[in-house]
Amino acid sequence: MNGVNAMKLNRIKVGLVEKGVSQTQLAKELSKSFSTVNGYCSNRKQPTLELLSKMADYLSVNIKVLIVDK
Repeated sequence: MNGVNAMKLNRIKVGLVEKGVSQTQLAKELSKSFSTVNGYCSNRKQPTLELLSKMADYLSVNIKVLIVDK
């Protein structure tokens, strides 16, 4: 995949950085492995809407903050 054409499907990593939360902390909160959460943060995997909602609640942000609308 060409990096110029690669579409970012979520902004989870940005949300974590803005809130000062590590991927490890989020993985523990969601009862997921670090590898799974890292896949979400790097856009290799996409979480379910239910999981996105849990992430948004944990980070105290609107779910829209975690989604790129393209």
